[in-house]
Amino acid sequence: MRATPKNPIKGTIAAMAAVALFTLASGEAVAASCQSPSPAQFPAWLQDFKQDASAEGISRQTIEAALAGVRYDQSIVNKDRAQHVFAQDFLQFSNRMVANYRLQHGANNLKKYAQTFDRIEQEFGVPGPVIVAFWGLETDFGANTGNGPTIQSLATLAFDCRRSAEFREQLMDALRIIDRGDLTPRQMRGPWAGELGQVQFLPSVYEEFGVDYDGDGRRDLINSTPDSLASAGNYIKSLGWRRGEPWLEEVRVPEKMPWELADVHIKKPRALWAKFGVTQRDGSALPNDNLPAALVLPMGRNGPAFLAYPNFDVYLEWNQSLTYSLTAAYFATRLAGAPPLSRGRAPVQSLSLDQTKELQSLLVQRGYDVGKIDGIIGENTRQAVTDVELKLGLPADGYPTPDLLARLRQGG
Repeated sequence: MRATPKNPIKGTIAAMAAVALFTLASGEAVAASCQSPSPAQFPAWLQDFKQDASAEGISRQTIEAALAGVRYDQSIVNKDRAQHVFAQDFLQFSNRMVANYRLQHGANNLKKYAQTFDRIEQEFGVPGPVIVAFWGLETDFGANTGNGPTIQSLATLAFDCRRSAEFREQLMDALRIIDRGDLTPRQMRGPWAGELGQVQFLPSVYEEFGVDYDGDGRRDLINSTPDSLASAGNYIKSLGWRRGEPWLEEVRVPEKMPWELADVHIKKPRALWAKFGVTQRDGSALPNDNLPAALVLPMGRNGPAFLAYPNFDVYLEWNQSLTYSLTAAYFATRLAGAPPLSRGRAPVQSLSLDQTKELQSLLVQRGYDVGKIDGIIGENTRQAVTDVELKLGLPADGYPTPDLLARLRQGG
């Protein structure tokens, strides 16, 4: 996770994949305007940080053991500045990430750690498939946790101008983890942005939500699978997981309905979606109840369709990318017994990266705030597209098409 507990973005396997879906636009804006300090200032900065850590109650022994020999690493800053964006639609991404080998390994792990998952669900209310899906996407079930020096990465990013306050907090919490004896400085190894362990927690999340589940007196999220799984359950619970409720369900949508209501943030009673003609995947009627759900159409009205229940909000807290969150939630439903994803009712015409950038530029010319013009169909772009579709009398499903781009080019 590359953020504080309530705003996490993920690392390692998920970071490599999710970076293909979105970037931290606000961070890029800061990077464009901030003046990076000279590396020659790093030793003095580090000395000041040691004094602050001591004032925070961290032992002198831990401070010296963790920070001795730590140097400024320009390669970390270069990686932070060079996060590239490549557009993938939901089907491309989910097909890639929810591969057969992950499904098989996930099923095997559910059996292998069945007693642990039963205990976690009883204590935290989070089902095993939900945790296993995150575990699989983040690090391939602990196989790829990263091998860079975490303390050096965090210190470099805390010294840098882009997100110094955030990473200063992460570095301080990393020292707290060492101070309480959970990990040694040598054990703290991971990807370049400072995430740790089998579910890729940043130190602040590790410190607040880490759980000792194997009873050895340490919260070891690198080497202990029970600790890692239970910590994930504890964190997911903290994000608002509702025990015993669904998180995502694939559905069918009719040919016509109020498409502008299809928004991850617009929740309506399930009975209302049924009234509009939304059915279960097999065509049977939805339950006629008041369970709130959002209709999510990641590729428009002709692509896959989902009802996202309140528990899906937890996925968006874990990772703000809708495509990643839907993929993780879909992966969990597959592990829980759902069939493979439908491709929707008709071929979807998607825009290329350059076409989406052009569309975003045309929307900006019309006065819309789409955020960064990056070719990624994020929330702001979807909202602008929906509004334009309504004004043009088009089905307002929020998904840009070549037809919409053509109309905008013509000033329609």
